[in-house]
Amino acid sequence: MSAKPAPPDFSNVQGGHDVVAAKETVKTPDFSNVSGGFDGDAAGTADTAKQPVATYTVRRGDSLSKIAHKTYGHSRHWRLIFDANRDQIDNPDLIQPGQILVLPPTPAT
Repeated sequence: MSAKPAPPDFSNVQGGHDVVAAKETVKTPDFSNVSGGFDGDAAGTADTAKQPVATYTVRRGDSLSKIAHKTYGHSRHWRLIFDANRDQIDNPDLIQPGQILVLPPTPAT
């Protein structure tokens, strides 16, 4: 049989942290060559960001699904209108004639 290896000896290891030495070795990052900007094409949002904000004045008999159908071609997009107008609509079933709703950009289908 083979003998078990001796466990490692950590008796001479000392802990500690020298704060002064650590501060002296840390360098401040250099961001002088960094420039800001946004490349809308990279995110695929250049077209929607340039679209003007469209609005719709609610008429008697309108619902969000009817407005979505008129605007986007399908009533399933009613939630886009609701989400864009949460500041003035608490209940999507209770819109009032005369309300001016923001119509978000056309959704990708």
